[in-house]
Amino acid sequence: MADNGKASNRRVLGASLVGTAVEFYDFYIYATAASLVFPHLFFPKSSESAQLLQSYATFAVAFFARPVGAAFFGHFGDRIGRKSTLVASLLTMGLSTLLIAFLPSYAVAGWIAPALLCLLRFGQGFGLGGEWGGAALLAVENAPPGWRARFGMFPQLGAPVGFIAANGLFLLLGLGLDADAFRAWGWRLPFLASAILVGLGLWVRLRIGETPAFEKAMAEAEASHVPMAEVVKRHFGALLGGTFAVVACFALFYISTAFALGHGTGKLGYSRETFLAVQLGAILFLAAGIVAAGWWADAANPRRVLMAGCGATVLVGLAMGPMMGAGSLALIWLWLSLALLVMGFVYGPLGAFLPSLFPPRVRYTGASMAFNLGGIIGGGLAPIAAQALADRGGLTPVGFYLVAAGALSLAGLLAAKERYVDG
Repeated sequence: MADNGKASNRRVLGASLVGTAVEFYDFYIYATAASLVFPHLFFPKSSESAQLLQSYATFAVAFFARPVGAAFFGHFGDRIGRKSTLVASLLTMGLSTLLIAFLPSYAVAGWIAPALLCLLRFGQGFGLGGEWGGAALLAVENAPPGWRARFGMFPQLGAPVGFIAANGLFLLLGLGLDADAFRAWGWRLPFLASAILVGLGLWVRLRIGETPAFEKAMAEAEASHVPMAEVVKRHFGALLGGTFAVVACFALFYISTAFALGHGTGKLGYSRETFLAVQLGAILFLAAGIVAAGWWADAANPRRVLMAGCGATVLVGLAMGPMMGAGSLALIWLWLSLALLVMGFVYGPLGAFLPSLFPPRVRYTGASMAFNLGGIIGGGLAPIAAQALADRGGLTPVGFYLVAAGALSLAGLLAAKERYVDG
């Protein structure tokens, strides 16, 4: 039985990690392309800054789609189960990503090109809206006593794994192709490759069963008829606090990845391959931070670790201008590494923290909505706001954006309390 239990745990953790790695790969190849090639391919000629802002605007579309997807997939995740809903969300995201590979450019199709790009970007966000919450529940609702945060960190590790796969592939393409070939067709290859990864994610997820917490909730009472309405009516305070609690992790990630890549290869003048390599080195610190935070959160509690991470976010924001703007690639790498390490502490424990704010009968909806609403504030608007701030005042105001994000998340954590740790 013990061996069977360990094998079952490995399947569950593998399914939660692989699925979110695929989702983040899909999501981040878009973020990378939005910084490197989409401004020139999908928008009319104008200033580089204006094209980049338009590209970041399509990037933001998915963040507004994510709460819609969270409500939709959360409804079914709380009514029919976590497993089948996770499979559907993965398929939605994967198909949207694959179709981006076949889009025509603005020079070929005019305004239809960015319109189709926005439509498929919405599909990406819609699918991801149902992904994270279900993957987190798959892990924490199968966790043994005292292991919730360490099990809950596995979906979070999908972020660095997906990032490494996405940026690594773009780096290899950049080294193997000249600029014209990369812009003409090379950028499409990562989107085509997503089909292979989605197939892997589906194979893993179809081999797992339903979570014990969901089965128990269904045995004890009838499923919620409208989970979203129940969350708003009975758990609005938890939803609001949880939403603000996740702002810092999104802001840290997308400013130190999408914005930093566009700024580094544009304003700072580094080559695409050089800056991608620097980011790949820094992302390892995100993985280290997630693992360290998971262990600490089980030894203490997730909320305390998240609050410490918010304090560190403020310090990282204050250091951004002096370190990123110093003209030293080593200092840029050091700041990116610190930012992503700190992100591990405001991101890693979320897999255990957000589900604990809601009872099992509406947990999929509640945790997913909080995570994805916070993503609009911290992530969807971050590259746009950061680019606008940098255009007007340099990197120091962008750092203040991170300071504000850390303070906002701290306020959310002070308001939100873990109420359903064992159920």
